Amino acid sequence: MLVFSKARLVVLSVPKTGTTAIEQALAAHAAIAVLDPPELKHAPVYRYNRFFRPMVEKFIGADVETIAVMREPVSWLGSWYRYRQRPFLSGTPVSTAEMSFADFVEGYLRDPRPAFANVGSQARFLEPRPNGTSVDRIFRYEAIEDCVAYLEERLGLEIALPRVNVSPVADLTLPESLRTRLTDACAEDFALWDSLA
Repeated sequence: MLVFSKARLVVLSVPKTGTTAIEQALAAHAAIAVLDPPELKHAPVYRYNRFFRPMVEKFIGADVETIAVMREPVSWLGSWYRYRQRPFLSGTPVSTAEMSFADFVEGYLRDPRPAFANVGSQARFLEPRPNGTSVDRIFRYEAIEDCVAYLEERLGLEIALPRVNVSPVADLTLPESLRTRLTDACAEDFALWDSLA
C-alpha cells in the first residue's frame, strides 16, 4: 500500500495484480510505503478502513482518493497457482507443484479450502464498508497501462514498471464444467470484473 500525501492518493495492493511492480517504481515517492508484513502491505478495504483511514483522514484529509487493480478472476487464480509452484514452496502445505490448475480450482471451490487454495477473493478484498469507505477507482490488470497513465498524471512522474514477482509458465486450461462452477461460486468477483469494462 502506498500513500501519497500531496496527491491525496492511496494505492491499495491487491495480491497478484502487479502492485509489487507499482510499489517498486513509486515507493520512494510515497509519503508512506507499507511493504511488509504481507497482512499490512496487502491491507484490504476493511483493514484500510479500520487501521489506516482514520490516520490518513486526520493528517492528510477526508478527500483522499483510493485506487486499486483487479485481475480477471480465472487469471488471478492462475497467478496464485503458478506462484505456489515455485521450488521454495515445495513440500509445504501451500505448494501446488504436484497438481494441475484444475485440481487447484477444485480446492478453491471446497469448503473449507485447503491451504494451497486458501487465497481469498478480490471482491472480498475490495468490498465497500458500511460507513461508505470504498475504492474510488479500480483498474484492470490486463490494461495496467491505464493505471500507470493515471498515476503519471496524478503524481507528475514518468513511470517505468519493473518486471518483478513473475511466476513460472503453466497450463491454465479448465474443463468447461469446472469453469462454470467457478463462475457460479465466485459470482461477486466476476460481476465486479465485468463492471470495470
